[in-house]
Amino acid sequence: MERDEAWSLVCEFVKSDSLRKHMLSVEFAMRAYAQHFGEDSDSWGLVGLLHDFDWEIHPTLEQHPIDGAPMLKERGVSEADIKTILSHGPLGEADRVTPRDKALFAVDELTGLITASALVRPSKDVRDVEVSSIRKKWRDKAFAKGVNREDVENGAASLNVDLWEFHVPLVLKAMQDHAGELGLKGQNP
Repeated sequence: MERDEAWSLVCEFVKSDSLRKHMLSVEFAMRAYAQHFGEDSDSWGLVGLLHDFDWEIHPTLEQHPIDGAPMLKERGVSEADIKTILSHGPLGEADRVTPRDKALFAVDELTGLITASALVRPSKDVRDVEVSSIRKKWRDKAFAKGVNREDVENGAASLNVDLWEFHVPLVLKAMQDHAGELGLKGQNP
C-alpha cells in the first residue's frame, strides 16, 4: 500500500481531527526511528499512520486493532504491516519482535504526551517544547493521565535506548519538524 492510499483509508474510517493528527505524529516518529535504524522509512511510516485506523469503530482494547486487521488485509495491507499494527497494543506484547514492532509501541503513547505538552504552552507550538518540560510534565501524574507512562518506559527499554537522552528527543524532533501538519505550529510564524 502506498502512503496516499493509507491516508485515504485513514480519512475514510477516522473522523476525529485529533485522532488523525495523533496518527500523523506516530507516522513521523516511526519515520525518524526507521532512519535511526537504517530501515525503510516509508514502510515504518505506513504502519505508524495506519495503527489506529479502526479505533472509532472498535474503541476497546479487546477489539482494537484485532477486529481491524481483516479490514486492512482486504485493502491490500501486507501481512508484515498488519502484524506490526497488531503488536502495538497491550495484547500484542509477545508479538513485539522486530525493531519496527517495538518502535510502534514505544512512540504511540509518547506522541500524546508531547502533544499535550505543546497545547498547554501559551504559544501552543510544539517547536517551543523542550525535553525538560516534558520530563516535568511526566512527573505530574494528573497531566495527560491517559498516557501510559509505563508503556513509554517499556517501549524505550525494548529498543535499548535511553528514555530521556534518546527516545523523547527523537520523537519530539520528529513532531517539531512537522509542526504545521500536526496543527501544533501555534501562534509562531
